[in-house]
Amino acid sequence: MKLSYNARRRLSLLFLLIGLPLYVVVAVNVIDLFDRPPFWVELVVYVGLGVLWAFPLKAIFKGIGQADPDAPPRDE
Repeated sequence: MKLSYNARRRLSLLFLLIGLPLYVVVAVNVIDLFDRPPFWVELVVYVGLGVLWAFPLKAIFKGIGQADPDAPPRDE
């Protein structure tokens, strides 16, 4: 099922305002479950988790910064 441009805009905004902060809190809490790892291990985990969230949401964020392709052309 293909989402409309407006639906993708709303979903991307919802995820950026609510989902991403929750993801950050979960990532920090997962790291806190272990004793303080070495700096390089912690850096690799945070960079990996920082990239990992974008892959499943790539389709939602694709083309959001563009003009609405379904909108009628504007007369200028």
